[in-house]
Amino acid sequence: MSDLFAAGRLKDQAPHPLADRLRPQRLDEVAGQDHLLGPDGALTRLLRSGGALGSLVFWGPPGTGKTTVARLLARETNLAFIQISAIFSGIAELKKVFEEARKRRATGQGTLLFVDEIHRFNRAQQDSFLPVMEDGTITLIGATTENPSFELNAALLSRARVLIFRPLDAEALEKLLARAETLEGKPLPLTAEARGALLRMADGDGRAVLALAEEVWRAAASAQKLDTAALTEAVQRRAPIYDKAQEGHYNLISALHKSVRGSDPDAALYYLARMLDAGEAPLFIARRVVRMAVEDIGLADPQALVIANAAKDAYDFLGSPEGELALANAVIYVATAPKSNAAYMAYNAATRLAKEHGSLMPPKTILNAPTKLMENEGYGEGYEYDHNAPEAFSGQDYWPEQLGRHSLYKPVDRGFEREIKKRLEYWEKLRKERRRS
Repeated sequence: MSDLFAAGRLKDQAPHPLADRLRPQRLDEVAGQDHLLGPDGALTRLLRSGGALGSLVFWGPPGTGKTTVARLLARETNLAFIQISAIFSGIAELKKVFEEARKRRATGQGTLLFVDEIHRFNRAQQDSFLPVMEDGTITLIGATTENPSFELNAALLSRARVLIFRPLDAEALEKLLARAETLEGKPLPLTAEARGALLRMADGDGRAVLALAEEVWRAAASAQKLDTAALTEAVQRRAPIYDKAQEGHYNLISALHKSVRGSDPDAALYYLARMLDAGEAPLFIARRVVRMAVEDIGLADPQALVIANAAKDAYDFLGSPEGELALANAVIYVATAPKSNAAYMAYNAATRLAKEHGSLMPPKTILNAPTKLMENEGYGEGYEYDHNAPEAFSGQDYWPEQLGRHSLYKPVDRGFEREIKKRLEYWEKLRKERRRS
């Protein structure tokens, strides 16, 4: 028995990571989320109102305080805090958690269930939360690094408020370092330039900046100050070439985009590699490649959008560095695809037209008549069902009478749009013939 007690004491005395020792004990100690926790922050107002907390989804990158805030909210609202990870949990464990929450509720104790990586749950697993959210068995806080609009069920989202956690800026990261220096009782042995590089290495992640600080203290000899090169060697992590909030970030993504538009896969790959090497978020790059596919290729090669989206999913599945090759494949594909901005230009023209003539009524012939009154007013009268017309084309006019027909989409003679152009020209020919008849 004494051996077990001694082992327990040794475990308690084991060193804890700096990030754990500096974990905030109050909501006002959380760094970098003033829009949520400042005097007029969304969560501050919610707590101040005195009402029920309600279910929430925390969306933001790693190391921004999602878990910590959830834990402190449970303390502020006197709820039992239960934490699970969607990576390691299934329906069986969820049922067990829900049953325990029901028992707790019967004794007058509510439950705050924090689900990390909630986007990893499938549709059925996400649906299992709905009844216990609705009847108040649990207050759910789900944390995700992915866009909830795409990764979470609409039914779950309709019952929860989404709050965005921002990457920590340099000022917030500096505050964390200052707290760490106070706790350790010694300054970080870094030159001013190296300290700035350390902040950039953390990439907005509070947990990462404290882990890097620990590495620096372990690596530096007494009274030795590390410069940027020595810091890079000590922590085996390269300082980003540019600050992602500054000019270099926009310069390189612009260079990548224009290289793709200019059908130069080699230059595009060079800028892709530079961005990844500098620490750019790969999913930011993936989003921009998707934009390139719809803006600069469009329907000249409809497969470009499929490839770009698949690369995003592949990176999300594989992670770094394996997933970076999927991004490279997508960049090569969009750079070598036939180019057309016809859809982009057509949409812009349609938007301008809609703003100028947004109040015009469509022809009554193409409107449904769900009521007798609308039927008497002529809604739907004279409509021709295209599938009953020769070649499934009636040639009727769908534009508001006051506006007349406009030609907005002008496909180019490249790639698949060459075929689309032939179809449009043929339909225009049929339209003229049927007008004459």
